[in-house]
Amino acid sequence: QVQLVESGGGSVQAGGSLRLSCAASGLTSSSACVAWFRQVPGAEREGVAVIYTRGGGTYYADSVKGRFTISQDKAKDTVYLQMSSLKAEDTAMYYCAAPAYGGMACRLRVPGDFASWGQGTQLTVSS
Repeated sequence: QVQLVESGGGSVQAGGSLRLSCAASGLTSSSACVAWFRQVPGAEREGVAVIYTRGGGTYYADSVKGRFTISQDKAKDTVYLQMSSLKAEDTAMYYCAAPAYGGMACRLRVPGDFASWGQGTQLTVSS
């Protein structure tokens, strides 16, 4: 399992933008995909976006489609989540996740597909 480290969270006003980063040694070369999830207290973890590291294909939850962009920098072993047009309901703890080595399932609706998780970074959007 890779050790994932998220950064970039903070407080922003509604309509603003922020970029989250997820880094780990060998992240983009050893993982079939990397995903971002978010969670608010008392709710289930929600898959937000996933990127397939080999082909670069991406998928998004309907709630963020058109506003969030997931990307990768293979040279830096980093995956980003660019968030724009932020809404108060985007407020959550954001986690990046990767499947176990050799794992190919990367379903945003199945957190169990992902074996490695970061510690999370908090995003707060004020209206």
